[in-house]
Amino acid sequence: MNALKATLTLCSLLFVSLCITEPVQGQFSIDSTKTYLVIKNDGSEFVGKILSHDAREILIATNKQGQVIIPRHEIKEIRELDEEEITNEGNLRLTELFATRYFIATNGLPMKKGDSYIIWNLFGPDLQFGVSDNFGLGIMTSWVGYPIIGSAKYTLNLGENTNLALGTLLGTGSWALPEFGIALPYSALTFGDRAKNITFSVGYGGVWVDNESDGRALLSIAGITKVSEKFSFVFDSFIITGSSNDSGAALLIPGIRVQTQNDRAFQLGFAGVAADGKLSPLPIPMIQWFRKL
Repeated sequence: MNALKATLTLCSLLFVSLCITEPVQGQFSIDSTKTYLVIKNDGSEFVGKILSHDAREILIATNKQGQVIIPRHEIKEIRELDEEEITNEGNLRLTELFATRYFIATNGLPMKKGDSYIIWNLFGPDLQFGVSDNFGLGIMTSWVGYPIIGSAKYTLNLGENTNLALGTLLGTGSWALPEFGIALPYSALTFGDRAKNITFSVGYGGVWVDNESDGRALLSIAGITKVSEKFSFVFDSFIITGSSNDSGAALLIPGIRVQTQNDRAFQLGFAGVAADGKLSPLPIPMIQWFRKL
């Protein structure tokens, strides 16, 4: 019995020792001359130089908040930043996580594994998942679950600032109209980087209900250009080619994207429909909220 008590006591002391010394050992990797990103458990981010640190708290000098003391138990992550991740003002440069989408159309830019996000639209949610590097899956629907559309996209790098995406959309009328279906295989060629690019897309959309079906070639020209650290101009279009019965139509959406943090963005656009030589504005604006998953 004494041997068992001695063993349990030794294990307890060892566990307590590890809990105490682990944060202290992590301190030796902190260099006061370098810039760090400190993320709290609630998602708050602080960028600056760590002036002092111990097992209980750290003192970080930031450009925005000044000197801030953060208790160790509130810290989720401490990461050293590269020069490319820091602006000239010493702040964290915003990443272009949401650059793979415009308003409706996608592009040839790749998604990386873990680069997953959701787009909240007025009509419903749109989820995009980075399953692996260069391959992503998505699902979108309305607030009533009709229709439900799944997407898959694989990207290929063709050279510097040139990417090609091959993908498809498959949809169903779900519970409301199970006999309804849609399929849209497409390709998208993108020139540019994640901050400034233009994309030319082509596909063929097929729709069927019961035993009847119809299809049209679909085109799109879309792009984005960053005009400041937080603001980007976005343009999207969705062009339906004509047939023997009509001359086709086009949906045109210019707008802006505002991104103030790496995990979120807001987008506003005003759409218009061009058909029969006329341009008619839509009364409801395109409003979207991007959030990282």
